[in-house]
Amino acid sequence: MLRKILLPFVAAIVLLSYAAEPAGFRFVILGDRTGEAVQGVYREIWREVDRDRPDFVVTVGDTIQGGDDRTVDAEWRKILQMLAPYRRYRIFFTPGNHDVWSEASARAYEKYTRHPLHYSFDYRQTHFTILDNSRSDRLPDSEFAYLQKDLEQHKSQPVKFIVSHRPSWILNAALGNPNFPLHQLAKRYGVKYVIAGHIHQMLHFEVDGVTYLSMPSAGGHLRLEKQYDKGWFFAHTLVSVSGDSVSFEIKEAAPPYGQSRVTQLADWGVAGRNVYSRIQ
Repeated sequence: MLRKILLPFVAAIVLLSYAAEPAGFRFVILGDRTGEAVQGVYREIWREVDRDRPDFVVTVGDTIQGGDDRTVDAEWRKILQMLAPYRRYRIFFTPGNHDVWSEASARAYEKYTRHPLHYSFDYRQTHFTILDNSRSDRLPDSEFAYLQKDLEQHKSQPVKFIVSHRPSWILNAALGNPNFPLHQLAKRYGVKYVIAGHIHQMLHFEVDGVTYLSMPSAGGHLRLEKQYDKGWFFAHTLVSVSGDSVSFEIKEAAPPYGQSRVTQLADWGVAGRNVYSRIQ
């Protein structure tokens, strides 16, 4: 009799525990499209993104080539036309130096992306802060102040990402130095992932519990050695979030732009691919 009475209560507790667990989701991080774009790559990357069916897409900037106020509107209209078949995916743009270089280009960026130069958003248990360092190699004081205020307002979110175009943190991260303001702020508010583009190279740094990532190119030219093992390749990154667990799949473009290799964060380090890493 006691068992019959207790079973519904146990079942209810189990159901509540499942309901309390945040649902999993997936999103894509796209690297730079431009910086001397290689023809055809960005279209192929988007075809591959579409096959993954992410919940949304986050860019790290440099969506247009830019540099000329007279052609900025035409460039944005052209890229949005190219993206029209993928309208079902919400795209969270980050301003890059090829997107924003003047007041006119800043206005165009806001008009066509429908985002301010810096902003934040929540998706389920995850918080994203998008910063603007499009016109400075360092993170401007105003952006740091915005970040601090934003993280304070969303401190209860268990998973947090900071995204900017330029990796203003890269020297400190490469040296493993935790004593710089951005890192201290990330630690204070439990930010685990700090992500940037600009370099077009896949690099992975771990500093005092914070992961810093330089994302591979999504079409911008491959500089220097152009070697896959050094982090020079075209790709998109599929990120899976379940509860407070986050995993990354770095998915190289298919031929003729790559060899469709898939790697994890553990396969990459401060100088490119780790020697003993496994490639799918």
